[in-house]
Amino acid sequence: MPQAEAPSATQRFDGVDVLRGISIAAVVLHHFYLRMLFSGHALRSVMPATLFRLLYVNGGNAVTVFFAVSGFLITYISLRRFGSLADLKPRIFYRIRFARIAPLLLALLVVLSVLHLLHVDGFVISPKRGTLLRALTAALTFHLNWFEASHGYLPANWDVLWSLSIEEMF
Repeated sequence: MPQAEAPSATQRFDGVDVLRGISIAAVVLHHFYLRMLFSGHALRSVMPATLFRLLYVNGGNAVTVFFAVSGFLITYISLRRFGSLADLKPRIFYRIRFARIAPLLLALLVVLSVLHLLHVDGFVISPKRGTLLRALTAALTFHLNWFEASHGYLPANWDVLWSLSIEEMF
């Protein structure tokens, strides 16, 4: 007799995917606006105020929504995979998380490190902030947000890792 197939741990939710997409777009637009603002462009003056606020000012709210959605998905998938949180097997859970995150994280860190070592403008970590080794350690141990709060901001290209630090600590 064939064995019953276990339920998929990665069922898709269209509504959740839409929320994630809207959140990502809102964060990207907010960062675009910040770049325009700091470069002196008056983006606000070329569109109605309501549309401007809707498109460019909701980045912070979008981050909150994105973290809530991520927490929901991680919990939901864990419940489907392990049956209950009490039955969660930390070793398996973290092995799966590592397999999902590590390849792209390591690739990003290699690129950032090479650009830092080549002294490419905008990628060099200021000695006042720390060393490349210290930044890599903070990124790989998911406490880059704490590191930046304590030592000051790293180059902007490293800043995408603060949210990964928060999500992993969640």
